[in-house]
Amino acid sequence: MKIKCVEIYKLNVEFTHPIKTPIGQLDCARNVAVKISTDNDLFGWGEASPFAPITGDSQESNYSTAQQLARLIVGKDPLAIESRMAEINAFTISEPSIRSAFDMALYDLLAKAAGLPLYALLGGEVSNNDRTREIRTDLTIGIQDTVEQTVSRATSVIEQGFNAIKLKVGRPGLEDVAHVKAIREQLGPHVAIKIDANQGWDYPTAVANIQAMEPFHLQYAEQPLAAWDIDNFQKLRQKVALPICADESVFDDKDALKLVKNGAVDYLNIKLGKAGGIHTALKINAIAEAANSKCMIGCFAESRLALSAAAHLAVARPNIHFIDLDSAFGFKGDPVIGGMSYDKKIGGLIHLAETPGHGAIFKEHCLEEKITIAASM
Repeated sequence: MKIKCVEIYKLNVEFTHPIKTPIGQLDCARNVAVKISTDNDLFGWGEASPFAPITGDSQESNYSTAQQLARLIVGKDPLAIESRMAEINAFTISEPSIRSAFDMALYDLLAKAAGLPLYALLGGEVSNNDRTREIRTDLTIGIQDTVEQTVSRATSVIEQGFNAIKLKVGRPGLEDVAHVKAIREQLGPHVAIKIDANQGWDYPTAVANIQAMEPFHLQYAEQPLAAWDIDNFQKLRQKVALPICADESVFDDKDALKLVKNGAVDYLNIKLGKAGGIHTALKINAIAEAANSKCMIGCFAESRLALSAAAHLAVARPNIHFIDLDSAFGFKGDPVIGGMSYDKKIGGLIHLAETPGHGAIFKEHCLEEKITIAASM
């Protein structure tokens, strides 16, 4: 089997509710889609969702790099993922989003060639009632202007049946405390609340906020400090009782090793778009598992296609305990056929397709600016 061609597209989808964070606002998906086809008529789909404040890339840079990566792999064996990803990762250490799209498409192809759903290819187990391990995502609430707006959004989330909220924080001083206090009082004790500062605090502010929020029984604090500030992550973890989760501080397995060796965090947030795909995400999870540290799986502004790949990975690795795969909830339209779906009655419950691969394809009329890179056969 050889790679016959790689098709590259742009994907643009508007959001219903922008997500405001301390480091930038997500109000639309400006993504890149990749389709890898083989000489025996198999194909795999992948998706990049760049977010420049974190990943340092963009739709335009991904679209350009994709053409170079396509020329690198056409005519070669798509099933040799170790070799293909070694070539891709050696080509550039930047552009993690588009590297993830190629990785995702290759794993989709590999699972299709094996005739297995991706979770099964990765070693995930099907239970006795023929259902995969249940996974249930939280729903993210961006920074709101007033406490009343935060409470209104949180109430709406719970009315949709969700049992977990990720709340963006990172305001100056202790302004976040009133928002967290209000939604805990509104929602009661049984809803899981996690906070995500997206590097918005310095060490003294993080200590003050987390200690002030202790009565509200939060699940964890995600990325309270600057990505580079490992020394203060260590100090913070020793100072507060709330578990600390790294997001922007962990892109690849080397970052994961550094964090757990230094005792800097309790949990690691894997995002395929940071890690450059499943190939590296598996390594991050293995390091975390060896260190007795749970992982979460997160997202940027991916459609259900990339979320499907992430959900299959989560099902296959029970150490990926926390699920934050909610970006498609904010889409005004759905550009995807098949793949994972959200339960219509139980908010956040994710169902996976049992078809080979990750199960999702794009509606090609939703894609723009197609470029095809073909092998010389």
